[in-house]
Amino acid sequence: MASSKTPISLPEVNFSDWGDIRYLHLGTEWVQGSMKLDAPFEIELEYVQRMMAWLLFADPKTVASRHAMQLGLGAATLTKFSRKILRMRTTAIELNPQVVSACRGWFKLPPDDPKLRVVIADAAAEIRKPEWHGTVDALQVDLYDHEAAAPVLDSEDFYADCRTLLTDDGCMTVNLFGRSSSYERSLEKISSAFGADAVWAFKPTREGNTVVLAQRTPGRPKREALAERAQTIQTRWGLPAPKWLRVFKPQNPTLTRTTSGS
Repeated sequence: MASSKTPISLPEVNFSDWGDIRYLHLGTEWVQGSMKLDAPFEIELEYVQRMMAWLLFADPKTVASRHAMQLGLGAATLTKFSRKILRMRTTAIELNPQVVSACRGWFKLPPDDPKLRVVIADAAAEIRKPEWHGTVDALQVDLYDHEAAAPVLDSEDFYADCRTLLTDDGCMTVNLFGRSSSYERSLEKISSAFGADAVWAFKPTREGNTVVLAQRTPGRPKREALAERAQTIQTRWGLPAPKWLRVFKPQNPTLTRTTSGS
């Protein structure tokens, strides 16, 4: 959890180990993140791997010079991967200071350095600060309450603020999962903020996580170019990007609704 519009009592932070995997919890059995104990900087969960799909739209040679931002620290998986594996400038915004302490103590999150900054703040307010506008190449949004019931921030205004953060060729990826959330409504809000032609989406994982990607500047690379980029991502960083292309497609809700009603 990384944002709230009203003061709240922050949940207890704890972890559990199962085999060689460590899980982060916020006072419930719901998993908020995970880490391989013998490979703490790899990405273990499938949906979290898919949050890196912005790499499909970035020149691999430029990745290390780019800026990644995470809204919601979780178990710091994306933050660690961006900083340690991709060697990017990385910023994470997290509301709960206990989560930051847990990540530093239990999940191998490195201390802040010239290329890593963890900001303890309300994400909705923090991202409105002009210092961030137009500076983020890869924005990753994973904001859930402690019961993983629905996104904490999921309005058209919020997604418009996210778009303002991005560089011209920047991308936002969002995890849409929740027992009481509506994927279609969330997709419409993202499409309204970014433009329907800017939105891509994965099919849901087995666990029900659906990752949506939105581009600051819409583009439709040819499938061959995406396949070549995906292979490079797998070879260089160990992510299963070629598999992504089988379940990752551009969206156009307006055209979909028109076709369905004809």
